[in-house]
Amino acid sequence: MADYFQYGEEEIAYLRHADQQLAEVIDKIGMVRRQVVPDLFAALVFSIVGQQISMKAQETIWQRMSAGLGKVTPETIMRLTPEELQSFGISFRKATYIQNAARKIVSGEFGISALNSMNDDEVCAELTKLDGIGVWSAEMLMLFSMQRPNILSYGDLAIQRGLRMVYHHREISRKLFERYRKRFSPYCSVASIYLWAVAGGAIPEMKDDAIKNKTNGTKR
Repeated sequence: MADYFQYGEEEIAYLRHADQQLAEVIDKIGMVRRQVVPDLFAALVFSIVGQQISMKAQETIWQRMSAGLGKVTPETIMRLTPEELQSFGISFRKATYIQNAARKIVSGEFGISALNSMNDDEVCAELTKLDGIGVWSAEMLMLFSMQRPNILSYGDLAIQRGLRMVYHHREISRKLFERYRKRFSPYCSVASIYLWAVAGGAIPEMKDDAIKNKTNGTKR
Protein backbone atom coordinates (compact mmCIF):
# COMPACT_ATOMS: atom_id res chain seq x y z
CA MET A 1 0.00 0.00 0.00
CA ALA A 2 1.44 3.37 -1.04
CA ASP A 3 2.05 6.15 1.47
CA TYR A 4 1.09 9.72 0.62
CA PHE A 5 1.97 13.11 2.06
CA GLN A 6 -0.49 13.75 4.85
CA TYR A 7 -2.46 17.00 4.87
CA GLY A 8 -6.06 18.00 5.25
CA GLU A 9 -8.60 20.74 5.87
CA GLU A 10 -6.45 22.66 8.38
CA GLU A 11 -3.65 23.22 5.86
CA ILE A 12 -6.03 23.85 2.96
CA ALA A 13 -8.08 26.38 4.94
CA TYR A 14 -4.94 28.24 6.02
CA LEU A 15 -3.54 28.50 2.48
CA ARG A 16 -6.92 29.52 1.05
CA HIS A 17 -7.10 32.34 3.58
CA ALA A 18 -3.48 33.36 3.06
CA ASP A 19 -3.57 33.67 -0.72
CA GLN A 20 -6.53 34.14 -3.06
CA GLN A 21 -4.72 32.93 -6.19
CA LEU A 22 -3.53 29.78 -4.49
CA ALA A 23 -7.08 29.28 -3.18
CA GLU A 24 -8.32 29.29 -6.78
CA VAL A 25 -5.66 26.73 -7.71
CA ILE A 26 -6.68 24.48 -4.81
CA ASP A 27 -10.34 24.72 -5.79
CA LYS A 28 -9.61 23.82 -9.42
CA ILE A 29 -7.28 20.91 -8.68
CA GLY A 30 -8.77 19.46 -5.51
CA MET A 31 -6.76 17.22 -3.21
CA VAL A 32 -3.39 16.12 -4.59
CA ARG A 33 -1.83 12.84 -3.53
CA ARG A 34 1.97 12.84 -3.57
CA GLN A 35 3.68 9.57 -2.73
CA VAL A 36 6.26 9.52 0.04
CA VAL A 37 8.93 7.05 1.16
CA PRO A 38 8.73 7.03 4.98
CA ASP A 39 12.01 5.14 5.43
CA LEU A 40 14.60 7.93 5.29
CA PHE A 41 17.56 5.76 4.29
CA ALA A 42 15.60 4.13 1.47
CA ALA A 43 14.49 7.60 0.34
CA LEU A 44 18.09 8.81 0.48
CA VAL A 45 19.27 5.93 -1.71
CA PHE A 46 16.38 6.51 -4.11
CA SER A 47 17.39 10.17 -4.34
CA ILE A 48 21.02 9.38 -5.13
CA VAL A 49 20.02 6.74 -7.69
CA GLY A 50 17.88 9.31 -9.49
CA GLN A 51 20.51 11.99 -9.90
CA GLN A 52 20.94 13.06 -13.55
CA ILE A 53 18.79 10.25 -14.98
CA SER A 54 15.14 10.05 -16.02
CA MET A 55 12.39 9.10 -13.59
CA LYS A 56 11.75 5.96 -15.62
CA ALA A 57 15.40 4.89 -15.32
CA GLN A 58 15.34 5.71 -11.60
CA GLU A 59 12.29 3.51 -11.07
CA THR A 60 13.83 0.65 -13.07
CA ILE A 61 17.03 0.70 -11.03
CA TRP A 62 15.09 1.00 -7.79
CA GLN A 63 12.96 -2.02 -8.64
CA ARG A 64 16.13 -4.03 -9.33
CA MET A 65 17.62 -2.98 -5.99
CA SER A 66 14.43 -3.74 -4.08
CA ALA A 67 14.13 -7.15 -5.72
CA GLY A 68 17.80 -7.96 -5.19
CA LEU A 69 18.06 -6.78 -1.58
CA GLY A 70 14.56 -7.49 -0.31
CA LYS A 71 14.76 -4.27 1.68
CA VAL A 72 17.13 -1.35 1.13
CA THR A 73 18.77 -0.73 4.51
CA PRO A 74 22.24 0.34 5.61
CA GLU A 75 22.92 -3.26 6.58
CA THR A 76 21.88 -4.81 3.25
CA ILE A 77 23.89 -2.18 1.38
CA MET A 78 26.98 -2.89 3.47
CA ARG A 79 26.85 -6.58 2.53
CA LEU A 80 27.48 -5.69 -1.11
CA THR A 81 30.77 -5.03 -2.82
CA PRO A 82 30.95 -1.79 -4.85
CA GLU A 83 30.79 -3.92 -8.00
CA GLU A 84 27.64 -5.72 -6.83
CA LEU A 85 25.99 -2.37 -6.08
CA GLN A 86 26.97 -1.04 -9.50
CA SER A 87 25.45 -4.11 -11.14
CA PHE A 88 21.98 -2.70 -10.41
CA GLY A 89 22.74 -0.04 -13.01
CA ILE A 90 24.32 2.83 -11.07
CA SER A 91 27.65 4.57 -11.54
CA PHE A 92 30.72 3.99 -9.41
CA ARG A 93 30.32 7.45 -7.89
CA LYS A 94 26.69 6.84 -6.88
CA ALA A 95 27.63 3.44 -5.45
CA THR A 96 30.33 5.15 -3.40
CA TYR A 97 27.89 7.80 -2.11
CA ILE A 98 25.38 5.14 -1.08
CA GLN A 99 27.94 2.90 0.62
CA ASN A 100 29.53 5.82 2.44
CA ALA A 101 26.12 6.83 3.83
CA ALA A 102 25.38 3.24 4.87
CA ARG A 103 28.78 2.91 6.56
CA LYS A 104 28.34 6.15 8.52
CA ILE A 105 24.89 5.09 9.71
CA VAL A 106 25.96 1.57 10.71
CA SER A 107 29.02 2.90 12.56
CA GLY A 108 27.00 5.55 14.36
CA GLU A 109 28.95 8.37 12.76
CA PHE A 110 25.70 9.67 11.25
CA GLY A 111 22.70 9.51 13.56
CA ILE A 112 19.84 9.21 11.11
CA SER A 113 17.20 8.72 13.84
CA ALA A 114 18.36 11.90 15.59
CA LEU A 115 17.19 13.96 12.62
CA ASN A 116 13.59 13.58 13.76
CA SER A 117 14.23 15.79 16.79
CA MET A 118 15.97 18.57 14.79
CA ASN A 119 14.49 21.64 13.13
CA ASP A 120 14.50 21.99 9.34
CA ASP A 121 17.71 24.01 9.15
CA GLU A 122 19.52 21.50 11.35
CA VAL A 123 18.25 18.55 9.33
CA CYS A 124 19.37 20.20 6.09
CA ALA A 125 22.80 20.92 7.54
CA GLU A 126 23.20 17.31 8.68
CA LEU A 127 21.96 15.70 5.47
CA THR A 128 24.24 17.82 3.30
CA LYS A 129 27.23 16.44 5.18
CA LEU A 130 26.61 13.18 3.32
CA ASP A 131 28.32 12.72 -0.03
CA GLY A 132 25.94 13.25 -2.92
CA ILE A 133 23.30 15.16 -0.94
CA GLY A 134 22.98 18.86 -1.67
CA VAL A 135 20.49 21.39 -0.32
CA TRP A 136 17.80 20.55 -2.90
CA SER A 137 18.12 16.80 -2.21
CA ALA A 138 17.93 17.45 1.53
CA GLU A 139 14.79 19.53 1.08
CA MET A 140 13.14 16.82 -1.01
CA LEU A 141 14.01 14.23 1.62
CA MET A 142 12.52 16.42 4.32
CA LEU A 143 9.30 16.73 2.32
CA PHE A 144 8.92 13.35 0.64
CA SER A 145 10.27 11.16 3.43
CA MET A 146 10.16 13.02 6.72
CA GLN A 147 6.96 14.85 5.71
CA ARG A 148 8.12 18.13 7.16
CA PRO A 149 5.23 20.61 6.77
CA ASN A 150 7.10 23.79 5.82
CA ILE A 151 9.37 23.05 2.83
CA LEU A 152 9.47 25.34 -0.21
CA SER A 153 12.62 24.87 -2.29
CA TYR A 154 14.12 27.85 -4.13
CA GLY A 155 16.40 25.42 -5.97
CA ASP A 156 13.48 23.48 -7.44
CA LEU A 157 12.85 24.61 -11.02
CA ALA A 158 9.30 23.27 -11.06
CA ILE A 159 8.45 25.25 -7.91
CA GLN A 160 9.77 28.40 -9.59
CA ARG A 161 7.77 27.56 -12.72
CA GLY A 162 4.62 27.02 -10.66
CA LEU A 163 5.09 30.40 -8.98
CA ARG A 164 5.54 32.08 -12.36
CA MET A 165 2.41 30.42 -13.71
CA VAL A 166 0.15 31.17 -10.75
CA TYR A 167 1.33 34.74 -10.15
CA HIS A 168 2.35 35.75 -13.72
CA HIS A 169 5.96 36.57 -12.96
CA ARG A 170 8.66 36.55 -15.62
CA GLU A 171 11.21 35.37 -13.08
CA ILE A 172 11.40 34.51 -9.40
CA SER A 173 14.07 36.40 -7.50
CA ARG A 174 15.19 35.22 -4.09
CA LYS A 175 13.50 38.21 -2.50
CA LEU A 176 10.20 37.44 -4.24
CA PHE A 177 10.51 33.77 -3.36
CA GLU A 178 10.97 34.59 0.33
CA ARG A 179 7.80 36.69 0.23
CA TYR A 180 5.84 33.64 -0.90
CA ARG A 181 7.58 31.39 1.61
CA LYS A 182 6.52 33.74 4.40
CA ARG A 183 2.96 33.85 3.06
CA PHE A 184 2.59 30.06 2.86
CA SER A 185 4.35 29.29 6.16
CA PRO A 186 3.84 27.12 8.21
CA TYR A 187 2.34 24.97 5.41
CA CYS A 188 4.84 25.52 2.61
CA SER A 189 4.98 21.80 1.82
CA VAL A 190 1.32 21.72 0.82
CA ALA A 191 1.81 24.89 -1.24
CA SER A 192 4.74 23.11 -2.92
CA ILE A 193 2.53 20.17 -3.82
CA TYR A 194 0.06 22.48 -5.58
CA LEU A 195 2.81 24.45 -7.34
CA TRP A 196 4.25 21.17 -8.68
CA ALA A 197 0.80 20.21 -9.90
CA VAL A 198 0.42 23.53 -11.72
CA ALA A 199 3.90 23.24 -13.23
CA GLY A 200 2.97 19.76 -14.44
CA GLY A 201 -0.05 21.05 -16.35
CA ALA A 202 -2.88 20.38 -13.89
CA ILE A 203 -4.58 23.62 -14.99
CA PRO A 204 -4.16 23.73 -18.80
CA GLU A 205 -5.09 27.40 -19.15
CA MET A 206 -2.22 28.45 -16.90
CA LYS A 207 0.92 29.23 -18.91
CA ASP A 208 4.49 30.03 -17.96
CA ASP A 209 5.06 33.73 -18.67
CA ALA A 210 8.81 33.23 -18.97
CA ILE A 211 8.32 30.68 -21.77
CA LYS A 212 5.63 32.80 -23.46
CA ASN A 213 7.87 35.84 -23.46
CA LYS A 214 10.79 33.85 -24.82
CA THR A 215 8.60 32.40 -27.58
CA ASN A 216 7.26 35.85 -28.48
CA GLY A 217 10.68 37.41 -28.41
CA THR A 218 9.80 39.68 -25.51
CA LYS A 219 12.74 41.13 -23.60
CA ARG A 220 12.87 40.27 -19.93
